[in-house]
Amino acid sequence: MEIRRLVAWNIRRLRVARGVSQEILALDAQIDRTYVSRLERGMENPTVVVLDRLVAALGCSIFELFAVPARGDKFPQPLRKGRRRRVE
Repeated sequence: MEIRRLVAWNIRRLRVARGVSQEILALDAQIDRTYVSRLERGMENPTVVVLDRLVAALGCSIFELFAVPARGDKFPQPLRKGRRRRVE
């Protein structure tokens, strides 16, 4: 799997697992919501600084952004539509 796709897969996997919207993740990581969307679609090549912000916002380790999915794993489904509350 290409590295951008791998990071995209894991950002979305971690975000959905935590029930966080793209908007909330963007606010917490101090990046634009559309940038989160492009990251999750593998359209952007994030800097180390952006990866560090995402790790802090998702509460995970940097290694989790590079975890290879198990064979047969499906791409994470999106959250239901609507705004999500910030979980503190």
